[in-house]
Amino acid sequence: MPYQAIKDLPDAVRTHLPKQAQEICMDVFNSTWIQYAKRKNREAVAHKVASSAVKRQYRKEGDRWVMK
Repeated sequence: MPYQAIKDLPDAVRTHLPKQAQEICMDVFNSTWIQYAKRKNREAVAHKVASSAVKRQYRKEGDRWVMK
């Protein structure tokens, strides 16, 4: 189901990603959710696409995510 606000994202996203990365994650997830409305596994696909979008702009340094 699409996320209404950042506070609705999974704990792993909220506790590990910076706020801007959380916003990217939420926006891309919601967009993908709509785009793949007819797919059976659309939630998994939406999470993967959102994760990829974050990884295009951020990288992990140690236990922190930083902008590239």
